[in-house]
Amino acid sequence: MLRRSMADSLEGYHYILIDCPPSLGLLTINALLAASEVYIPIAMTYLALEGVGQVMDAIEAVKRDLDHPRLTITGVIPTFFDGRTRLSKQILQNVRDYFGEVVFATPIRKNVKLDEAQSHHQSIFDYDPRSAGALEYESLVEEVIQRESTSSRREPARQTPG
Repeated sequence: MLRRSMADSLEGYHYILIDCPPSLGLLTINALLAASEVYIPIAMTYLALEGVGQVMDAIEAVKRDLDHPRLTITGVIPTFFDGRTRLSKQILQNVRDYFGEVVFATPIRKNVKLDEAQSHHQSIFDYDPRSAGALEYESLVEEVIQRESTSSRREPARQTPG
Protein backbone atom coordinates (compact mmCIF):
# COMPACT_ATOMS: atom_id res chain seq x y z
CA MET A 1 0.00 0.00 0.00
CA LEU A 2 2.80 2.40 0.85
CA ARG A 3 4.52 1.84 -2.50
CA ARG A 4 1.26 2.46 -4.38
CA SER A 5 0.41 5.57 -2.39
CA MET A 6 3.88 7.00 -2.95
CA ALA A 7 4.00 6.22 -6.67
CA ASP A 8 2.37 9.47 -7.75
CA SER A 9 4.50 11.51 -5.35
CA LEU A 10 7.90 10.21 -6.46
CA GLU A 11 8.33 12.53 -9.42
CA GLY A 12 10.66 15.38 -8.61
CA TYR A 13 12.49 13.47 -5.87
CA HIS A 14 15.83 11.75 -6.19
CA TYR A 15 15.61 10.21 -2.72
CA ILE A 16 12.94 9.53 -0.16
CA LEU A 17 14.05 8.33 3.26
CA ILE A 18 11.66 6.27 5.36
CA ASP A 19 12.71 6.07 8.98
CA CYS A 20 11.35 2.89 10.53
CA PRO A 21 10.88 1.85 14.13
CA PRO A 22 13.38 -0.67 15.47
CA SER A 23 10.85 -3.47 15.18
CA LEU A 24 9.92 -5.74 12.33
CA GLY A 25 6.22 -4.98 12.25
CA LEU A 26 3.87 -4.08 9.43
CA LEU A 27 5.27 -0.53 9.09
CA THR A 28 8.78 -1.82 8.50
CA ILE A 29 7.66 -4.51 6.05
CA ASN A 30 5.68 -1.91 4.08
CA ALA A 31 8.71 0.39 4.04
CA LEU A 32 10.92 -2.45 2.76
CA LEU A 33 8.41 -3.19 0.01
CA ALA A 34 8.34 0.48 -1.00
CA ALA A 35 12.13 0.81 -0.94
CA SER A 36 14.75 -0.12 -3.46
CA GLU A 37 17.65 0.35 -1.05
CA VAL A 38 18.12 -0.12 2.69
CA TYR A 39 20.39 1.69 5.12
CA ILE A 40 20.73 -0.17 8.41
CA PRO A 41 21.84 1.73 11.51
CA ILE A 42 23.37 -0.67 14.02
CA ALA A 43 24.18 0.33 17.58
CA MET A 44 27.56 -1.02 18.59
CA THR A 45 26.09 -3.03 21.44
CA TYR A 46 25.79 -6.77 21.92
CA LEU A 47 21.97 -6.82 21.90
CA ALA A 48 21.76 -4.73 18.75
CA LEU A 49 24.17 -7.09 17.05
CA GLU A 50 21.88 -9.98 18.02
CA GLY A 51 18.96 -8.18 16.34
CA VAL A 52 20.77 -7.78 13.02
CA GLY A 53 19.99 -11.39 12.18
CA GLN A 54 16.27 -10.64 12.45
CA VAL A 55 16.63 -7.62 10.19
CA MET A 56 18.52 -9.68 7.63
CA ASP A 57 15.86 -12.42 7.80
CA ALA A 58 13.15 -9.81 7.22
CA ILE A 59 14.97 -8.33 4.23
CA GLU A 60 15.49 -11.78 2.73
CA ALA A 61 11.82 -12.68 3.32
CA VAL A 62 10.68 -9.49 1.58
CA LYS A 63 12.98 -10.25 -1.33
CA ARG A 64 11.98 -13.90 -1.62
CA ASP A 65 8.42 -14.24 -0.31
CA LEU A 66 7.00 -10.85 -1.20
CA ASP A 67 8.56 -10.70 -4.66
CA HIS A 68 10.96 -7.80 -4.22
CA PRO A 69 14.27 -9.37 -5.36
CA ARG A 70 16.02 -6.07 -6.18
CA LEU A 71 15.94 -4.74 -2.62
CA THR A 72 19.55 -4.11 -1.66
CA ILE A 73 21.48 -3.12 1.43
CA THR A 74 23.24 0.06 0.40
CA GLY A 75 24.79 1.05 3.69
CA VAL A 76 25.30 0.04 7.29
CA ILE A 77 25.72 2.90 9.76
CA PRO A 78 27.57 2.09 12.99
CA THR A 79 25.96 4.10 15.82
CA PHE A 80 26.48 4.49 19.56
CA PHE A 81 30.13 3.67 19.04
CA ASP A 82 32.40 4.02 22.07
CA GLY A 83 36.00 3.90 20.90
CA ARG A 84 37.20 3.64 24.49
CA THR A 85 35.85 0.11 24.91
CA ARG A 86 37.20 -3.08 23.45
CA LEU A 87 33.64 -4.45 23.11
CA SER A 88 32.48 -1.58 20.90
CA LYS A 89 35.57 -1.95 18.71
CA GLN A 90 35.04 -5.71 18.43
CA ILE A 91 31.37 -5.32 17.51
CA LEU A 92 32.31 -2.78 14.83
CA GLN A 93 34.87 -5.22 13.45
CA ASN A 94 32.26 -8.03 13.44
CA VAL A 95 29.84 -5.77 11.55
CA ARG A 96 32.54 -4.88 9.01
CA ASP A 97 33.50 -8.54 8.61
CA TYR A 98 29.87 -9.54 8.00
CA PHE A 99 28.68 -6.66 5.79
CA GLY A 100 31.93 -5.76 4.06
CA GLU A 101 32.27 -2.55 2.10
CA VAL A 102 28.71 -1.34 2.70
CA VAL A 103 29.66 -0.39 6.29
CA PHE A 104 30.35 3.32 6.41
CA ALA A 105 33.81 4.37 7.58
CA THR A 106 32.32 6.99 9.88
CA PRO A 107 30.95 5.51 13.10
CA ILE A 108 28.57 7.77 14.99
CA ARG A 109 29.86 7.92 18.55
CA LYS A 110 27.82 8.13 21.71
CA ASN A 111 27.24 11.83 22.19
CA VAL A 112 25.11 13.60 24.77
CA LYS A 113 24.41 16.46 22.33
CA LEU A 114 22.54 14.03 20.05
CA ASP A 115 20.30 13.04 22.96
CA GLU A 116 19.81 16.66 23.98
CA ALA A 117 18.84 17.67 20.44
CA GLN A 118 16.28 14.89 20.32
CA SER A 119 14.81 15.93 23.69
CA HIS A 120 14.46 19.49 22.33
CA HIS A 121 12.79 18.19 19.14
CA GLN A 122 15.56 19.63 17.00
CA SER A 123 18.02 18.22 14.54
CA ILE A 124 21.60 18.14 15.75
CA PHE A 125 22.40 20.70 13.05
CA ASP A 126 19.95 23.16 14.59
CA TYR A 127 20.74 22.31 18.21
CA ASP A 128 24.54 22.26 18.13
CA PRO A 129 26.02 22.28 14.62
CA ARG A 130 29.61 22.21 15.93
CA SER A 131 29.14 19.19 18.20
CA ALA A 132 30.96 15.94 17.53
CA GLY A 133 27.64 14.33 16.64
CA ALA A 134 26.84 16.96 14.01
CA LEU A 135 30.33 16.69 12.53
CA GLU A 136 30.09 12.90 12.37
CA TYR A 137 26.70 13.06 10.66
CA GLU A 138 28.12 15.60 8.19
CA SER A 139 30.93 13.17 7.46
CA LEU A 140 28.40 10.37 6.99
CA VAL A 141 26.43 12.49 4.52
CA GLU A 142 29.63 13.18 2.59
CA GLU A 143 30.31 9.42 2.45
CA VAL A 144 26.78 8.75 1.18
CA ILE A 145 27.16 11.38 -1.55
CA GLN A 146 30.59 10.08 -2.52
CA ARG A 147 29.36 6.49 -2.75
CA GLU A 148 26.30 7.51 -4.72
CA SER A 149 28.29 9.51 -7.25
CA THR A 150 30.84 6.70 -7.60
CA SER A 151 28.29 3.90 -7.93
CA SER A 152 25.99 5.76 -10.31
CA ARG A 153 28.90 6.23 -12.71
CA ARG A 154 30.09 2.67 -12.31
CA GLU A 155 26.95 0.51 -12.35
CA PRO A 156 23.20 1.04 -12.59
CA ALA A 157 22.18 -1.47 -9.90
CA ARG A 158 23.85 -2.53 -6.67
CA GLN A 159 23.97 -6.07 -5.39
CA THR A 160 23.52 -7.19 -1.81
CA PRO A 161 26.89 -8.08 -0.31
CA GLY A 162 27.63 -11.60 0.74
